Amino acid sequence: MRGQRPESPDSAQQLLLALGQLVDQALDRIKYQRARVELAMALQRHMLPPHLPELPGLRLAARYTPSRDGLDVGGDWYDAFVMSDGALGLAIGDVQGHDVEAIAFMGQVRTSLRAIAQATNDTREVLGQANDLLISMGCDLFATCCFLRFDPMTRDLTVSRAGHVPMVWATAGGGSGIALDSGGPPLGIASGEKYPVTHRRLTEAGVLVLLTDGVVEGPHYPMEAGLAEVANLVRRGFDADPDVLANAVVKVADRTGHRDDAAVLVVRYDGPSEPVRHDPSEPARPSDAH
Repeated sequence: MRGQRPESPDSAQQLLLALGQLVDQALDRIKYQRARVELAMALQRHMLPPHLPELPGLRLAARYTPSRDGLDVGGDWYDAFVMSDGALGLAIGDVQGHDVEAIAFMGQVRTSLRAIAQATNDTREVLGQANDLLISMGCDLFATCCFLRFDPMTRDLTVSRAGHVPMVWATAGGGSGIALDSGGPPLGIASGEKYPVTHRRLTEAGVLVLLTDGVVEGPHYPMEAGLAEVANLVRRGFDADPDVLANAVVKVADRTGHRDDAAVLVVRYDGPSEPVRHDPSEPARPSDAH
């Protein structure tokens, strides 16, 4: 039985050259992907607000944790700013996708919300006009969002949601819960969408916690369970320093097994400095008005 002929030195050299080219190509792809991730992370850092506004009787804190997948960068964001009428505008959201394009779209959403909120104080109009603007720009992505307006003078809070995770709340009087307010679809899907608005009046000290699904939902961890865990933390720690509470809430993501990025925005209200004059047209307890 005749054995196989050994490969010639030239054939072996050609094989080594081919393997070397494949390795070089793989390294180039890795470097390219790392550059995209680093660029996306740099963009994301600049998209988030460098500081949060300070208003009498209000304390804010926020946390953001990046994706646990080194090749992915998510599009979660939060924002807080003073509107033209002196009210506080609050936003949190999540963009579809995990790449540079998602980060760029997140910047467009955040900028659109800020600009429109200077022209109208109606939260449903802010989301509706932002939605139409994003569609007119020909964007192929979409984003969920929750937008709030709080007037520190009247203590009125209005909330509109675009397919986003509900906020969690608790008060000094022992009330707490998950605000399952009606909402509209995510931004960027279809033009002409309507977004319901919920009106509340804050009559006592308490806290509002806005978050993204990366905090409360995982591959084998349902969102309902994550929200219940956050609600328990908020109920027990409503009077804690906002930074302490924000840290505790964002750590819930460690237990969900979620690899997505996560964002948390905490708003601590110290309560009215004088007795509230109740308006019979608006109940003191949370209620819906669509």
